[in-house]
Amino acid sequence: MKKIGLIGGTSWHSTIVYYRLINEMVGEKIGTQANPELLIYSLNIELMREQNKEKINNKYLEIAHTLQNAGAEALVICANTPHMVFDFVQPKIGIPILHIADAIGKEARDKGLKTLGLLGNRPTMTGDFIPKYLKEHYEINTIIPDAQYIDQNHHYVSVELTRGIFTPEAKTFFREQMEMLKAKGADGIILGCTELPMLLDASDFNLPMIATTQLHAKMAADFILGG
Repeated sequence: MKKIGLIGGTSWHSTIVYYRLINEMVGEKIGTQANPELLIYSLNIELMREQNKEKINNKYLEIAHTLQNAGAEALVICANTPHMVFDFVQPKIGIPILHIADAIGKEARDKGLKTLGLLGNRPTMTGDFIPKYLKEHYEINTIIPDAQYIDQNHHYVSVELTRGIFTPEAKTFFREQMEMLKAKGADGIILGCTELPMLLDASDFNLPMIATTQLHAKMAADFILGG
């Protein structure tokens, strides 16, 4: 089995889910008598809350080198938003970062989806690190909520979900956002915050929902197993 490095902490709640899912998925193939070797670096989420891009880039590069030097053969960033560092970090290290947008793109392609609504925090929705990647590599278009709802999306993700707070009010809000994205032409929804699949499931909406956490964890498990 290959050894991967997990960069977590944003949030630690979703990092736990990544760890559990990867072990479960690998265990389904090799049996529960064993488990994969994993390297985990859990950083302080305050780094992301500062929204200092240069500082974030440099910290993720430092962590990437630390995990590479410790024997990691690939890296998994256990969240959506920190993939903003991909273009900065990947050329400076000698191992691949398993991009979460590849997990999204392959799932959307398999389901025949062409236009995806993107939910998440402000940097994820308004940044280009997921939409641009999906467009360039999978010819998938991405749409986001109307401008007047961006702050409320960000509030629920950053102030509540990443702190382990899951309320009926948040679920209602995101259901309404999905309805609006559907009306704008979305044929599927990206749950672009790793905590959103902890709030919502397939029964909550009538379009395919792409749960990035589970798909990204499977991508990691496949790599571990040699895929």
